[in-house]
Amino acid sequence: MNLQLDLSFYSWDLVRNFVLKGLTFSVLLTLVATIGGILFGTLLALMRLSGRKWLDLPAAVYVNGMRSIPLVMVILWFFLLVPFLIGRPIGAEISAVITFIAFEAAYFSEIMRAGIQSIPRGQVFAGQALGMSYGQNMRLVVLPQALRNMLPVLLTQTIILFQDTSLVYAIGAYDMLKGFEVAGKNYGRPIEAYLAAAVVYFIICYALSYAVKRLHRRIAIIR
Repeated sequence: MNLQLDLSFYSWDLVRNFVLKGLTFSVLLTLVATIGGILFGTLLALMRLSGRKWLDLPAAVYVNGMRSIPLVMVILWFFLLVPFLIGRPIGAEISAVITFIAFEAAYFSEIMRAGIQSIPRGQVFAGQALGMSYGQNMRLVVLPQALRNMLPVLLTQTIILFQDTSLVYAIGAYDMLKGFEVAGKNYGRPIEAYLAAAVVYFIICYALSYAVKRLHRRIAIIR
């Protein structure tokens, strides 16, 4: 199989007919998993910081368990076991969304926990002195500051999440990598298609990483 790098292969027809659909799904999966992961991860972080063992223990088991298992195995488990448990198929795309939210929540939880713990205790005590409840203190005092501190790390984790979306290839979901693969098969150029996918992933992730670095510098100046 010969490698040919002529530009005629990288045409707009390839992008429009095969890649855009996969890229759209990859981006949507990244956004939904990020939002869902942050919400679920914040809940897990608050459970671990609650000081109540009956909340801390299950959250710790969940977080440490998820972080100890390769993502591709979790994807396969959800794809194969969830339809068996509920008695009907749910589709590769829906399975991927559920898996990524459940998996990424464990990582976002640790980021959120570290961010919350970075806020000086004096501010928490000040909120309590004003008569705020635990929930009000978290919502109005701690979390807004913690989110600003954590923003660069959260965005970096989101970039990693976008890269990891290529793993849904294992269950046949039509992500960007799958789009390039289908294009390569249709054009008879599979090697070039995979190389093109690698280049696109690199360009997107490098540009996002550069933007996060600029944002981190701006936040550092504000502080």
